[in-house]
Amino acid sequence: MGRHDGMYGLIARRFALGLVTVWLVSVIIFLGVEALPGDACTAILERDAHGEALAACRKAMGLDTPALARYAEWAAGVVQGDFGMSAGGQESIAQMVGYRVRNSLLLAAGALAVGIPLAITLGVVAGLTRDRWPDLLFSTGVILAMTIPEFVAATVLILVFAIWLGWVPAIVLTPADAPPLEFFPEFILASTVLTMLMIAHVMRMIRASVIEAMASDYVQMATLKGVPYWRIVFRHALPNALLPAINVIALTVAWLLGGVVVVEVVFNYPGLGRLLVDAISDRDLPVVQAITMIVAATYVGVNLVADILSLALNPRLRSHRARQR
Repeated sequence: MGRHDGMYGLIARRFALGLVTVWLVSVIIFLGVEALPGDACTAILERDAHGEALAACRKAMGLDTPALARYAEWAAGVVQGDFGMSAGGQESIAQMVGYRVRNSLLLAAGALAVGIPLAITLGVVAGLTRDRWPDLLFSTGVILAMTIPEFVAATVLILVFAIWLGWVPAIVLTPADAPPLEFFPEFILASTVLTMLMIAHVMRMIRASVIEAMASDYVQMATLKGVPYWRIVFRHALPNALLPAINVIALTVAWLLGGVVVVEVVFNYPGLGRLLVDAISDRDLPVVQAITMIVAATYVGVNLVADILSLALNPRLRSHRARQR
């Protein structure tokens, strides 16, 4: 019972730390937007942003109140899922962002469904065949995938599969609020680019973990006892090799949800990253604020889940961190 209490205490502390981190991020985001020249009214009125028109707009949008009061109102709305209205005041930010989050999740799900199993498989094979041709082949491919910028890989895929072969559409023309199935097959190329990048990062970690696990004392002892090779790999080495990869996979998931701006812009994909670029271009600061907050909260949340999984699956890590506290 004491062990479970210790683990629950660690999880509670991690959760509390995550909440504090999200709050600090919200303060930084709000202060950063406040420090920018102009505001939503100057973006709406443009050349007419002066005199009575500017004052009336700021009063209507509540921008004439103290910053602390506006932060409290904004933070209370965020907690309830209400990010307010866009700079134009014509559309709810929650509605704008809702479709885009769904579309980014669709793109990420396609990349994860293919990329994670493939990365684990290639990483295990590369680790078990260290310095032999499968390892050299996969490692070379990983280096190429990591060094080629996203927009270059996207351009090459469009040139080959959309223009030369004509197998799939080059860009996404489906509106953001369309049903998910209507994005197929337009999102295939964008998802492929993300899959390539994700495989590169996850496979490197899996390969290193497998090599370390196969060189560990317990694997050497099992080998001396005559345990079959594949039983050693799947029962002893592989479970321990996958544990360090949990955090890498978590970071990859968070990156897929919020950091795919270049890919979404190249393919005109109506996701969260594309909306962020459009909002920055239009100086729609409330939308920029909302998207940045969502991405930050996603990073914190996904990493919190990864930490909890690491604690639950690794008793040694759990007991070590409990002793530290």
